[in-house]
Amino acid sequence: MDPAIGFTAGYVALCYGIYYSFFEAFPLVYIERYGFNLGQMGLTFLSIIIGVVISIAIYYAYIYKVVEPEIRKFGLGAPERRLLPAIPASLLMPIGLFIFGWTGSVGHIHWIVSVIGIVIFTMGVFVLMQCIFVYLPLVYPQYAASLFAGNDFARSTVAFAAVMISRPMYIGMGVGPGTSLLGGLTAACIGGILVLYLYGDKLRARSRFSAK
Repeated sequence: MDPAIGFTAGYVALCYGIYYSFFEAFPLVYIERYGFNLGQMGLTFLSIIIGVVISIAIYYAYIYKVVEPEIRKFGLGAPERRLLPAIPASLLMPIGLFIFGWTGSVGHIHWIVSVIGIVIFTMGVFVLMQCIFVYLPLVYPQYAASLFAGNDFARSTVAFAAVMISRPMYIGMGVGPGTSLLGGLTAACIGGILVLYLYGDKLRARSRFSAK
């Protein structure tokens, strides 16, 4: 397996799993810490929609203002250019997780701060996945369908497992330490995105599957 394929599949699966594990953390934070009822807690899920809407606007502006003019002027260019927004997006994910975990676990900090953490994390996940899903078919056009199928299987499997283990993890470790563990994993993946962006052309040159 090419390193780029393995890393992107693992990274997307990790983000997907953490995204779904949030659903188990919400009751522990907003019902037990802040005393919300079920209806009030349900409203906090709107933060995910807000994060997606903001990231759609930012990503669309990037495509319309930066990518399309570059393509018209210079052609498609290197596939690694599509990973440029993924670099700040990879930073947003651990930032959002740490904000959510350590402000939501104490109870005396206003609940809106932890909700902002969810928005930041969601923005990072959305932009990162968009970048990766554009990058892969540009690098491996002949195997795009197989790559998407494998990626979908990996991320769905990890998400299923995350739902099963996340609540016991949060109860055993606490919301703050548990979310910090997840934030640490996403922070460790920042280096992988940088390697793909900076040295992806060299990895492609050594691959027998990538487009030359």
